[in-house]
Amino acid sequence: MPGHGHGHGNGHSHGCCECKHEPAERGVEYELYRRIDIEKLQCLNESRDGDGKLLFKPWDQCTDRDKFVESNADEELLFNIPFTGSVKLKGIIISGEDDESHPAEMRLYKNIPQMSFDDTSREPEQAFLKKY
Repeated sequence: MPGHGHGHGNGHSHGCCECKHEPAERGVEYELYRRIDIEKLQCLNESRDGDGKLLFKPWDQCTDRDKFVESNADEELLFNIPFTGSVKLKGIIISGEDDESHPAEMRLYKNIPQMSFDDTSREPEQAFLKKY
């Protein structure tokens, strides 16, 4: 079941993890990273090839903010995130500075193989706006 994240905003994002709201033992138990097919993960519109893959990290590295991705031409990034099986997403944390580099909007889509920016006109499964 592939998942897709499409971020609008200022095109700069640090890693995602589930580490801040769950006790450590629960984070390891439910670690989504183990279910992501990193080799097939794609990030469209990244300024440097491969940076999008660096955002998804194992539990013990979830607070590492040295790796990030920036958009190339405009303020949008699109992640095609394939999973190795069915998953139930319980939460998302975007780690980064509270400035203009942080995404202003994020949309989640599911089950759109090889999603492109043309597909973003569809209704997302969920959308999130940055709280100011």
